[in-house]
Amino acid sequence: MKSAKVETKPDQRLKALEITMKRNQYRQDALIEILHKTQESFGYLDPDILEYIARGLKLPFSRVYGVATFYNFFSLKPPGEHSCVVCMGTACYVKGSNKILAQLEQELGIKSGETTDDNKVSLMSSRCLGACGIAPSVVFDDTVEGKVTPETARQKVKTWQEEK
Repeated sequence: MKSAKVETKPDQRLKALEITMKRNQYRQDALIEILHKTQESFGYLDPDILEYIARGLKLPFSRVYGVATFYNFFSLKPPGEHSCVVCMGTACYVKGSNKILAQLEQELGIKSGETTDDNKVSLMSSRCLGACGIAPSVVFDDTVEGKVTPETARQKVKTWQEEK
C-alpha cells in the first residue's frame, strides 16, 4: 500500500516577511519596521519567527527578543478572538474608565494586556483614544463606543464569552 503524500504549501506570511527583509536590504537598523510588518502578518511575534528574523538580519536572538519585549506595541502571544481596549486618557479616567477596566478584569479573570485562557478576549488599555467628547470610551473589536459604563462593558464581553 502506498503512503499518501502530504502537500505543504509555503506560508505566504513567511514569503512576505522575507520580501520585507529583502526590501530593507537585511539592514539591522530596520528591525523595528520588520517586527511591525511581521506582527501585522502573523498577529503576534512567535519566538520561532523572531529567530528567523534574527538569522535573516544576522543579529543575536537576544537583541531581536529584547526589542520585541521592550515596546508595548509588540505581542508575543496570539490575540484573542475579540479585543477590548479601555481608554485611560484624562477625560475618560475622570468619567470612570478605571472602574470599567476593573470590572472587565474581574469579569474576565485577567489583567490589562492579557488574553483569556480560552483565547476569546484580549483586554488592553490605551493612553488616549482621542474620543474625549464621548468619554469614557472603549474600543470593542475595532468599534469605538462612548459613554460606556462598567455594566455595559461587562455585558458586551459576556456575550463574547458565551459565543460558541
